[in-house]
Amino acid sequence: MAEAHSAVAFSFAITHEGFDINYDHEVLNLVFNSGVRSWKKRVARARNGIRNGVYPAHIQSLWLITAIALGLHFAGYNAPFNLTNRILVHLPSNTMNWQICACFLTALAIWLSICFTMRYTLKLLLIYKGWMYESRAPGSRVSLPTILWVAVVRVLSTWNKPSLYSFQGSLPRLPLPSVHDTMARYLRSVRPLLDDANYERMQGLAKEFEQTIGRKLQLYLVLKSWTSTNYVSDWWEEYVYLRGRSPLCVNSNFYGTDAIFMNLTSIQSARAANVISLLLNFRRLIEHQELQPIMVQGMIPLCSWQYERTFNTARVPGLETDRIVHYRDSNHIVVLHKGCYYKMTIYHKGRILRPCELQVQIESILESKATPLDGEECLAALTAWNRSKWAEARNTFFARGINHVSLHAIESAAFVLSLDDEPFEFDLERPELLDSFGKKLLHGNGYNRWFDKCFTVCVGTNGRVGFNAEHTWSDAAIASHMWENLVVDDLESDGADAPVMGHVWEYIFGDDIDGYDETGNTKGTPEFTPPTPTRLNWDLKPCLPQIEEATICATKLVNEVDLRILVHREYGKGFMKKCRLSPDAYIQMALQLAYYRDAGRFSLTYEASMTRLFREGRTETVRPCTIESAAWVKAMMDPSTTNDDRVQLLKDACDRHQLGYQDAMCGRGIDRHLFCLYVVSKYLEVDSPFLNEVLSEPWRLSTSQTPHGQTPKMDLKKHPNCISAGGGFGPVADDGYGVSYIIAGENLMFFHISAKTTCPQTDVHRFANNICQALADIRSMFEQHMKDHPQPAKKLTNGVSK
Repeated sequence: MAEAHSAVAFSFAITHEGFDINYDHEVLNLVFNSGVRSWKKRVARARNGIRNGVYPAHIQSLWLITAIALGLHFAGYNAPFNLTNRILVHLPSNTMNWQICACFLTALAIWLSICFTMRYTLKLLLIYKGWMYESRAPGSRVSLPTILWVAVVRVLSTWNKPSLYSFQGSLPRLPLPSVHDTMARYLRSVRPLLDDANYERMQGLAKEFEQTIGRKLQLYLVLKSWTSTNYVSDWWEEYVYLRGRSPLCVNSNFYGTDAIFMNLTSIQSARAANVISLLLNFRRLIEHQELQPIMVQGMIPLCSWQYERTFNTARVPGLETDRIVHYRDSNHIVVLHKGCYYKMTIYHKGRILRPCELQVQIESILESKATPLDGEECLAALTAWNRSKWAEARNTFFARGINHVSLHAIESAAFVLSLDDEPFEFDLERPELLDSFGKKLLHGNGYNRWFDKCFTVCVGTNGRVGFNAEHTWSDAAIASHMWENLVVDDLESDGADAPVMGHVWEYIFGDDIDGYDETGNTKGTPEFTPPTPTRLNWDLKPCLPQIEEATICATKLVNEVDLRILVHREYGKGFMKKCRLSPDAYIQMALQLAYYRDAGRFSLTYEASMTRLFREGRTETVRPCTIESAAWVKAMMDPSTTNDDRVQLLKDACDRHQLGYQDAMCGRGIDRHLFCLYVVSKYLEVDSPFLNEVLSEPWRLSTSQTPHGQTPKMDLKKHPNCISAGGGFGPVADDGYGVSYIIAGENLMFFHISAKTTCPQTDVHRFANNICQALADIRSMFEQHMKDHPQPAKKLTNGVSK
């Protein structure tokens, strides 16, 4: 009875003695603070919306123009087009107040015209992508038009400090390539994969498609490109991700690791608390748009659209298609520990709890003696199940009652925190420990990660952390950074276009280092006793068979995946620069050589490239297996080929890869266009043999580069070991490899290699050895070339040779 009474925040009754009003100050104060916080966010969103809508103009310039209009009017000068007098005619009178009002309306009209002109001038300038193809070869000169273009863009994009979404209205739309150009690029990309007979057959199919149904499908895409912000992204999200029925575990989600060469604290609760605090601060930067948009060379903006769904987001299963649900606000996270779920409040009196206060809450969970309810320990296996089966179970058993309330708490949480009961270990002398670390982050045991959530932060008992992220709302490892050909000098390619989760993780590394005292606990003293996390309640007995079946499927899926994280310390970016080759192209060619030695053939290779130079851009595919790369690989396998010929063939292959990457970034890719043509054909119920064959080709080698492992926020000389091993993903094809790599320094690289244990043709350890051998062979080839063709010594200005 007492519990029921305490749960009532407000009660009103009429008695013989009068009115009887009872209320709980704490609960009503909580409701009041929540309402105040909500209204503050609405006001902030409205203010930011106005600011972003007029960018690159400054909203305060309106008052300057108003002052000028007032001064001109009362000095007897007419405003442009006599606007003030024309407006004054339509006002009630000609008094002083109405004259001021007319001057303000005149200034407003002029100011809006200036805003419109500046905004669309910047948009027209950003459409131009010729700067990407400007050569940065030694001795080359940048063209005068490009120099002028750079100057104007820099002025328009930097004179006013932008907020996170300021450039969204100025970014151009993704251009739609012609069918003819896409057919030409496609045929060139598959030439090394097909013999003469099959290539001639494919040429015939492509020509027939281009001259018949392709024209009709292209017309519909043209119409879509005119009426939508991005003709690819919405269909890509729906058909590639949301309509996929395969389990998310391994097949879709990706992971990221900790800074493995240093362990900031061995106290699990302290590390978890500090990471939670930093993540919430990052969420605040997004909500208030205080986070600066990523700018290439400090002047060319990348699309910030994906940041909006970083937190408070969940993928909700459906019978035929899932949907992404984003909550505007969330004042809690959900913690998973030893099979039990806890709702943890993260606000108190309108402010975010401090790390020391969050640590108290985490410790209360770790010290809890609670045991899981029936079915609770394996509940998350439902999110690793077939999507249609999970949707059916969700609609049947989680649509009402306490199950619905608890599930809503998870889906509406800012994110999920998993306090694992085992350590995340790393030792250079025991590579299997790092492999195990990656497996725990990629899939865990199949039911200790909530795969539907935007991301799950995982914390080991020894204080190391990592994350498991859902793929739909954000791109995983977007792109290597092909900025070596940009106009302006001294650009580091690493980190220029880091994906959202990579940006979040770098932010954590930058501030997490100094967050602990000498004992390993968080700094500071709690100002009050923080609210105790509440246990989520479930009634899972009716759905125990479904949970058991999902657990069996998740366990089978987990056991089928093998992961190898290769730490390559022989050399890194430093030597690649000496070869005057793009580091990404260099590694991609090494992967081509390694795969050919591993499989004995060339296969269709996927590499992710970003298209965030355009509004709502996501990714495009680069095909590293080209005519030039195949010629170089064959030359490496032919002992009769001279070393100089091999070097020249590698340079040609890297140049071709670089051009393909630039084309993909500029909207001249292959696969997204073909995918959209295929979607249109399905809507029109038109069968295309060419598209059917193209879209059914397996990607046996799927690669991606993750952002650099050193965040610019920290002093690398002070913290040289703060290097992340990057992250990875599962294999795309059952008989292929998934390879994610990160260039972590001048002499350090990581390769995350995944494959299915059920395939006898693939072996992650063998492929890792082939990668090492390929990198060693390329290095030997260039060292011999440098020895045979020494470069003349450069001279300093004082005449001393360098």
